Amino acid sequence: MGIYHTTGMTPLVPIVPDGFLSLGVERRKGGESRKSYVVREEADIVPTMVLEVVSLTPGGEYDTKMTIYAKLGVRYYVIYNPQYWQCDQHQPFEVYRLENGVYQLQIGEPYWMPEVGLGIGRSRYTSGAVEREGLYWYNEQGKRYLTPEEQLTRYRQRFGDLPEEPPEGY
Repeated sequence: MGIYHTTGMTPLVPIVPDGFLSLGVERRKGGESRKSYVVREEADIVPTMVLEVVSLTPGGEYDTKMTIYAKLGVRYYVIYNPQYWQCDQHQPFEVYRLENGVYQLQIGEPYWMPEVGLGIGRSRYTSGAVEREGLYWYNEQGKRYLTPEEQLTRYRQRFGDLPEEPPEGY
């Protein structure tokens, strides 16, 4: 989803992150899924956190986009580069915090964002027969939140399958 803003050459050209989090803004607009995020239409609330995932073709994650997000005032900028980080002389997971208009690389993983009330970090998971790495949310103690699938598995282990229909009189 594109973020339309006024810090670039024209407000008609959005910046398109791989993900972002805006606090105090409804997820849906007018009861529908959003097609875009226009900062001026959201009481000038910029995203608190932006995520960029680096692909084979670089997209300015370490320079152009970082500059735009800093001008916008995005507090946390997360770059996830699990495959090509050595080419760029970076780490596979980097969190930058905006301090006095400049992004400062943070240390620690998972990284806790007090303004958001969440941490973000990497963890391994199995998909079929393949082990992979993904990004997850964490609590303040560094414990990873379960995915919906993991929650369902735990529920089934504890209580059995979900009922297909609610019991009579419910």
